Amino acid sequence: MNNSQVNAKITASHQNRKALIYLRQSTEKQVQFNKESQRLQYGLKDIAKEWGFEEIEVIDSDLGISAAVGCSLRRGFEKVIGSVALGEVGILFSREASRLSRTDKDWCQLLEVCGIFDTLISDGDQVYDLNCTDDQLVLGIKGTLSVVELKTLRLRMIAGMKEKAKRGEYKKQLSVGYLWNAEGKIVKDADERVRKAIELVFTQFQAIGSMRQTFLWFHSQHIELPAMKDIGGRKQIVWQVPTPSQIKGILQNPLYAGVYVWGRSSIKLDYVNGRVVKRKVKTRNASEAKTFIPDNHEGYIDLDTFNENQQKIRKNCLNLKDDEVVGAPREGQSLLGGLLRCGRCGRKLYVYYTGKRGTAVRYICRGDYESGGRYCLAFGGRTVDKKFSEELLRVLSPYGFEASLEALKQASLEEEEKIQALQSKIQHLEYESLRAFEQYNKVDPRNRLVAGELERRWNEKLDELAQTKKRLDGIAKEKVSLTEEQKQEILGLGDRFSKVWESRHCPNSLRKTIIRTVITEVIVTIDETEAMLKFVIHWQGGCHTEFEIAKPPSGVGQKTDEEDLEIIHKMAPSYGDADIVEAPPPMLTAMAF
Repeated sequence: MNNSQVNAKITASHQNRKALIYLRQSTEKQVQFNKESQRLQYGLKDIAKEWGFEEIEVIDSDLGISAAVGCSLRRGFEKVIGSVALGEVGILFSREASRLSRTDKDWCQLLEVCGIFDTLISDGDQVYDLNCTDDQLVLGIKGTLSVVELKTLRLRMIAGMKEKAKRGEYKKQLSVGYLWNAEGKIVKDADERVRKAIELVFTQFQAIGSMRQTFLWFHSQHIELPAMKDIGGRKQIVWQVPTPSQIKGILQNPLYAGVYVWGRSSIKLDYVNGRVVKRKVKTRNASEAKTFIPDNHEGYIDLDTFNENQQKIRKNCLNLKDDEVVGAPREGQSLLGGLLRCGRCGRKLYVYYTGKRGTAVRYICRGDYESGGRYCLAFGGRTVDKKFSEELLRVLSPYGFEASLEALKQASLEEEEKIQALQSKIQHLEYESLRAFEQYNKVDPRNRLVAGELERRWNEKLDELAQTKKRLDGIAKEKVSLTEEQKQEILGLGDRFSKVWESRHCPNSLRKTIIRTVITEVIVTIDETEAMLKFVIHWQGGCHTEFEIAKPPSGVGQKTDEEDLEIIHKMAPSYGDADIVEAPPPMLTAMAF
């Protein structure tokens, strides 16, 4: 368009108002690296001056913000609409129509407002007057083409990604511990320290059985794990004491089981408070992803172990309203919490604690109580847990020797894993300190601004190396090798498994861990006529055993026997409460008489 055509559309009324220049690029990466596009957009200021506009305002607050449906609000675009609606703008500059809008709704709104308040639109080459039918038609076509073009390009890109992903060749960012090789295949990281650290996470979870406890173990031992961080625009591995989300990300990632997964997440659009909001939805089960290729590469664990881990994690999660939920072993008094299932209605029984100290256990099946009915069954847990323990010991005692051998193996293995983790860290730090020294050695010592910083980095690596070696020496000194006599004593525990089980030093969490290792669930029914509870134990592997017990009457384990009350009444005039409580039963009788 020549100057005469431009001047014909730009009047003094337009020049008396300000020229507004709107800048937008969709992503932060475009803002950082596509500088030429920014230069062209900022260059519109010179054109505005050439066309006679004195007041020029640049709106660039939307740089790096997408205009797609459901994305973040564009404050800059809202400011453009507001300024035009106030009659402050004579001309609106934008390099392309697509810079102003990515949706038909926003585009039509802008054209309508510009037409009402006599605001021109220009891309630096052409000037459009919305009161001119031809210009309005051209802008409408340009906006429609822009929207269609973007949608077409997106569909093509997604189709190409799908085809590559079906072959396991789409190169997404891999989790720490894996790399893409020159042939486009997924391989384990060549760094041995990285590999051993990932393996240690799965080893500890296998032994502990809880994500939370695995995380706490790494913290208590101060063992670091590799994490991928964005440093200077590049993804790099840094070593840190893990966070709970890092442990969860490793244990629940099928990539570590040799599976290539793509398309596990999808975008959903919701209408909230008058605007479309985009949210990311991730499928809970990885096998439901658009692409799921097992045995695609070498895994840190096999797929069966991965599935077992997911089932264990799911059972531990009490926040899920799932029939399979059991809960991680805790210190509560109930041994069968999460394992009991009602034989009448099939519901899981829940645990209810009563008594002044909140330690008296009751197992209750809600039945249809919440809908106005009644409980299926409810009974005290103390007597039932005791009878169940007897049945468990009867079955497990013959395997006590094997359990003792496994305990010896696990105790030794845990110490070795800690030592290996520290040894790998020392090797890594030795490499980094040597590299820091080489960098320092190459610089001219007279250039203190550079030499001083490199020397500081070298000293930091040396200090960290010295501290790690000191810690390894401390663990080596604390490590005590068991004598043959001590080994025989541990092996003897297998023959005394029942005594170990009943010992006050055996925590309830350990008892529950043992129970859940060997038992899937316990079905309980009640014979109302005979007041008998009948239990069917479903053992791991498919075997079933049964036992029954008289239903404990209400209050058992909570009321004091009449004989004991009589003794206490006789002692009360002569002894204080503390003496009565601390006295053992034989002494109570002697003191009373």
